[in-house]
Amino acid sequence: MAEPPRQLTLALPVEAALGSDDYVVSTANRAAFDLVTAELWPSDVLLLIGPEGAGKTHLATVFAAATGAVTVAASDLADLDPLALASATVVVEDAGEDTDERALFHLLNAVRQRGGRCLITARRPPAAWDVDLADLASRLRAAVATELGLPDDPLLEAVLAKLFADRQTTVDPAVVAFLARRMERSFAAAVHLVDVLDREALAAKGPITRVLAAAVLARGFDAEPQLPGLDAAAAEENNPSRNDDER
Repeated sequence: MAEPPRQLTLALPVEAALGSDDYVVSTANRAAFDLVTAELWPSDVLLLIGPEGAGKTHLATVFAAATGAVTVAASDLADLDPLALASATVVVEDAGEDTDERALFHLLNAVRQRGGRCLITARRPPAAWDVDLADLASRLRAAVATELGLPDDPLLEAVLAKLFADRQTTVDPAVVAFLARRMERSFAAAVHLVDVLDREALAAKGPITRVLAAAVLARGFDAEPQLPGLDAAAAEENNPSRNDDER
């Protein structure tokens, strides 16, 4: 039996939406969001700690947009003149054990002298960096820290639903919940997954179903778009003998 015709799709790049309106707040990230976006901080330095994919860059971008902060990669600090920055409020992205300690210390001093604030994102807390510079270690210990964990199911569901809505793609909430329970737990993965599923459905001229979702998840996102065969994982999802709670 011939396969149904497929529509040619263009693999256009899709960038993660990092605007304040795109940041979904739930119980999983509420505490960090409220602290980072507060008009007044308990100290002039705030540490935003979390694993890759937890949404640190997105939240830092929201903060920078609201405050006019200058964003600097921690790896570029050694070549930076902190007094030449256009703003006294600074975001330092992805700090860690490889960060130039003296450059970071000078930046924090400049921020304090200018009455600004510094948001530092990192995957691990400073206690795990093995900081040698005593003055910097003291400053980091005095800083306020907040953590972002990997998104939980409700947050992933909300993010997926918003990403589909942004594309004007209607997806059954049950399919969204199915994806949230089985996908990689990161916002970057959500953006990528929605892109792949949207292209798959467009090529197949059909809706995004749980069978399609299962097939895409089973083979990984990086494969070339293709209709499910159905492969074993998709067939299992289509098996009516499975308990509904497992589906």
